[in-house]
Amino acid sequence: MAASLRLGRQGILFGLRLSQFNKCVRKTNPWQEQVRRFFLSPWVLGGSPLKVEMPALSPTMEEGNIVKWLKKEGEAVAAGDALCEIETDKAVVTLESNDDGILARILMEEGSRNVRLGTLIALMVDEGQDWKQVEIPPPDAAAPPATHAAAAAAPVVPPAAPPPPPPPTPATSGPLRLSPAARHILDTHGLDPKLATATGPRGLITKEDAMNLLKTSPAPKAAPAMAAPAAPAAPSPAPIPVASPPPPGSRPNIPPLSVPGNPGAPGTFTEIPASNVRRVIAQRLTQSKTTIPHAYASVDCDMAAVTKLRKDLAKEQIKVSVNDFIIKAAAVTLKEMPEVNVTWSGDGPRALDSIHISIAVATDRGLITPIIKDAANKGVQEISANAKALAQKARDGKLLPEEYQGGSFSISNLGMFGISGFSAVINPPQACILAVGTSRAELRLREDDQTLRTQQLMTVTLSSDGRLVDDELASRFLDKFRANLEKPQRMTLA
Repeated sequence: MAASLRLGRQGILFGLRLSQFNKCVRKTNPWQEQVRRFFLSPWVLGGSPLKVEMPALSPTMEEGNIVKWLKKEGEAVAAGDALCEIETDKAVVTLESNDDGILARILMEEGSRNVRLGTLIALMVDEGQDWKQVEIPPPDAAAPPATHAAAAAAPVVPPAAPPPPPPPTPATSGPLRLSPAARHILDTHGLDPKLATATGPRGLITKEDAMNLLKTSPAPKAAPAMAAPAAPAAPSPAPIPVASPPPPGSRPNIPPLSVPGNPGAPGTFTEIPASNVRRVIAQRLTQSKTTIPHAYASVDCDMAAVTKLRKDLAKEQIKVSVNDFIIKAAAVTLKEMPEVNVTWSGDGPRALDSIHISIAVATDRGLITPIIKDAANKGVQEISANAKALAQKARDGKLLPEEYQGGSFSISNLGMFGISGFSAVINPPQACILAVGTSRAELRLREDDQTLRTQQLMTVTLSSDGRLVDDELASRFLDKFRANLEKPQRMTLA
């Protein structure tokens, strides 16, 4: 019993001494905590930052502009939160986060333009990690030095290639053959073409041959300047063309290129950078006019019934526009003639099951066509509300991709600008677009009683794809469209 008590007391004393020893070791070795943190850090454990790349926010998008960052560096981000606003080729779209974490680094600042798809625009880290220590992935940063090194090493090799002396070319049996660029260089610097070594096909002196000759013989550069004053002293008129100024100065009437700080000089210009929307509009219009055989047909519609119906609705505080009736009439006509509600694909015609009307809206960024979906099954008042909301979102640049993609028929109305009639360009892959002019008063002869009366006529022009809608089909479509518009009650029965 006494022995066990003695052993227990010795064990307690040994434990106390060991705990004091551990405290001393911890105090004398503060680097142990740093080592522990190092081996528990995400870098050692293989953690990597979350990449945020420029996404494709529309089918035709190839690059985008960073308009505004909605999150700051070091700010927590949840899945679904808005990260930034990106200007696509159609509108300004909000980019949402797919992951939870912390926004660690913004690589593309606000105002960055023409950012290609897949470009790294930001980095995120998981919650709990030190976002200040995040590093940019090396593959993107390692590529440019290699290209710069190759570009720096490239100019070193060509100077050793040209022969040191300028011997005459051995091929003197036939006339000299010079490329236009080589002839310009040799004439400008007053060099003899016979001294150039021809490396082109069939003895052609290329631009590179002229540049090599220019590098190896710098002395002839001063020859034209010395020969110019001597030429007028010669009595013979023959040398006069030889003493004429070099080609760059042979057009004194053409002003030089635009000089910064001198915008008012004649012949100058100001280069305006094209936005993504403008570039896509240019591409699609060029594609439309070069690949689609456009056919045009026009008809005059009597707007008396629509005008009277609008006045009756206004008395009941229901405000709708003429364009709303046009949209409804076009949708009902497409429902009655489904053979016009088609698009062109690579394999041929494609019939559409839904009737979505695209309406052209002019914005500061360019023309955009938001879509009124299922327009045939909507009333005029509902169409009016949708059109106003979509037009406002288009002007604000807030359209979603599904709000301007997938239309089956387009309408462009310039009547409010006083345009009497025009022809619109088809929006591919659609088959038709209807151009609407303003209404005008005309004196017409009535067929029933042979009396004159004033009519409010509006000219509409249908641009159709000749591969899908021929002239006969386009004529029947316009005839039925006119009947629906001149008698609005027919649209409720269709």
